[in-house]
Amino acid sequence: MRRDDDAYLLDMLLAAREAAAFADGLTFAELQRDRMAQRAILKTGETVGEAASRVGAETKNAHPEIPWSKIVGMRNRLVHEYFRVNLARVWETVERDIPRLIPRLERLVPPEAES
Repeated sequence: MRRDDDAYLLDMLLAAREAAAFADGLTFAELQRDRMAQRAILKTGETVGEAASRVGAETKNAHPEIPWSKIVGMRNRLVHEYFRVNLARVWETVERDIPRLIPRLERLVPPEAES
């Protein structure tokens, strides 16, 4: 059975919220020292990107305000080039980009799906 875009959008939203929660109250210096926080944030980033990669072209084309290719590109780096991950770039993403992404996704996810 093929999942629909609503399910992938919900996966993106939930993982983005988790990433924001994991980063909440942390400084970049603390993140650099905290391997568990790093792993949590990296894993949620992977999930956001994997789900984004599975959203259909029609939905992606209808919502160009979401940087689909950048999200998927980040996922590919985290998964396939894990040895070259730039933690400062990940921090910038979780601090700047994730808070912008969450409300965009909230508008796309049906309210009953969030329950």
